[in-house]
Amino acid sequence: MNALRPILALAGKEIRVATVSPVLYVVGGVFLAIIGLFFERIVAFASLQSMQMLRLQGALPQLDLTTLVFQPMFRNIHVILLLVIPLLTMRLLSEERKYKTAELLMTSPVTVTQLIAGKFAAVFALYAGLLVLTLYMPVLLDVWGAVDWPTVLAGYLGLLLVGAVYLALGLLASSLTENQISAGVVALGMILGLWVIGWAALTADSEELRSLLEYLSVTHHFENFLKGLLSVTGAAYALSLASFSLFLTHRVLDSSRWR
Repeated sequence: MNALRPILALAGKEIRVATVSPVLYVVGGVFLAIIGLFFERIVAFASLQSMQMLRLQGALPQLDLTTLVFQPMFRNIHVILLLVIPLLTMRLLSEERKYKTAELLMTSPVTVTQLIAGKFAAVFALYAGLLVLTLYMPVLLDVWGAVDWPTVLAGYLGLLLVGAVYLALGLLASSLTENQISAGVVALGMILGLWVIGWAALTADSEELRSLLEYLSVTHHFENFLKGLLSVTGAAYALSLASFSLFLTHRVLDSSRWR
């Protein structure tokens, strides 16, 4: 319990700093505005399909809202994360390096592990908070039609897991440089690299190579959650990749202490 106190204190400090910064509100506002726009367009398309089926069949059809609305919505959110995650993580450690406060923290009773855990816990809490603000979508549609809540919640779990991977990569990128913009660009490149693995799996010649690339692809595992499958393999993959990224961040910060 004593080891957790510095982590919680650091996470609380990071959240307080983020909530007084206009960056969080700008990023969060743009994120929610884009999602709201996609949601309105996808629901309008689903309504149009419903009206066309009503004219053809003469009766109100039973629509699968999960397939029609939430699967494309979660895929769109996944794409938007490419831009949102680097903006959330780019200042976390690069700013500490720039103002030499990271060295001060590491010479205090706070360990490098606690410093990284506190930073990661704070940014993950902020990210989860943004996702919570999108829950109005299933709540609204639950009034209009039957929402498959287990499948929708599995989709949100998938977003939390891929978000943990991307946030850990963003934290690693932020540890590599004093420049926030550079950290954001590096984080974007790392996340895009994971997407490229998924695209490569689609064009792989051999079955063995395709299976390997699919296992390494974040997108492949994310699709299982969109179908309502609580994939243990997908969760283990995401947590392993996030943990490895945080381990590399630890090595970067630890090595900088001896320069």
